Amino acid sequence: MEIVVEEDIVIVGAGIAGLTTSLALHRLGVESLVLESSDSLRVGGFALTLWENAWKALDVVGVGNILRHQHLQLHRLVTTTLITGQQTSTTSFKDRKLAKHGPYEVRCVRRQLLLEALASELPSGTIRYLSKVVAIQESGFFKILHLADGTTIKTKVLIGCDGVNSLVAKWLGFKEASYTGRYAARGYSECETNHELEPMFMQYFGKGFRAGALPCNEKGVYWFFTWTPTSQEKELLQDPAKLKEYVLKKLEKMPSDVRSFIENTEIDAFHSAPLRYRNPWELIMGNISKGNVCVVGDALHSMAPDLAQGGCSALEDGVVLARCLAEIFSKRLKEEDEYKRIEEGLKKYAKERRWRSIDLIGRSYVVGSIQQGGSKLVNFFRDKILATFLAHQLLKKSDFDCGKLREP
Repeated sequence: MEIVVEEDIVIVGAGIAGLTTSLALHRLGVESLVLESSDSLRVGGFALTLWENAWKALDVVGVGNILRHQHLQLHRLVTTTLITGQQTSTTSFKDRKLAKHGPYEVRCVRRQLLLEALASELPSGTIRYLSKVVAIQESGFFKILHLADGTTIKTKVLIGCDGVNSLVAKWLGFKEASYTGRYAARGYSECETNHELEPMFMQYFGKGFRAGALPCNEKGVYWFFTWTPTSQEKELLQDPAKLKEYVLKKLEKMPSDVRSFIENTEIDAFHSAPLRYRNPWELIMGNISKGNVCVVGDALHSMAPDLAQGGCSALEDGVVLARCLAEIFSKRLKEEDEYKRIEEGLKKYAKERRWRSIDLIGRSYVVGSIQQGGSKLVNFFRDKILATFLAHQLLKKSDFDCGKLREP
């Protein structure tokens, strides 16, 4: 077998998890190769909400201020039931009684700008595009990666950041992610002039659905709509124009100034996808790491978006993993000692991230089931009793600090 490339660390996937891990390693003086199957950075999903824990991680890798200058800081979460039109809760992001790790910072960030900020800080050549991994082979201490273009890569460490359909996760023994039965439609609308919306997270509940709208900057607004479609409604997923019409009909009681952003969203900026999650039991019993292989981000903890922690926790993963690996590659070790240290470092990472991931997956699933209830009883408890509790869950799970790149 001819080995074309040899690398110390190979990261599969140039998404949030992969780029954060690579950049965190780079800040610690350790280089890596990032393999991306597409021909450019993938920016599907338009935007995501980054909470306090995410901004701590972004500051650690040195791109927090770049993104702050491009996005509005949100001041509160306002929840409204479209069944009655009444506000059910208002949660200030300035409420210090809820926080342990510093003031809350919440912004809705364009996914493209986030990926570009991370990628721009990496050395030239770190990301190799059009590099799809099709097979993983063991060769003693090393892993051999076979790419679709015929290239083979030999590596000491393999990190799977390849998303919900992760090949690396399958190699570790994980099953395919499960379906929640729910779907999400998302979009982004940009005005020619300032939209004049307040900088807040606007959330709406209806019978069997949840929706939201968040300004990203002075002109752009990101929105989402999640629901459990019937078999007939699933046919709409193949036709963005009909899906848009369906969403607007469901949201006819939404305030017109907010609803207008969905109306003005171009059809090609209308995205829908099923919501999937990693069964928490798999993380309890499975291998987050094995030898010199591990998984990060959605490959590890794909979850429903109801706590808005998927991307945030991927940023945490990258910082923690880099911290666990960097010391190993800063020293010259014998091959046998190096392998042992790598295995120990990945086990340490897995131990640190396992229960955090299990907690987020489980809570996201439960919160989503309550928020999107279809029965009158569930809607009553959600709107009359649990509204403030559910809102506080978003802040509670973001009140987390993944730490610095170097241990004190």
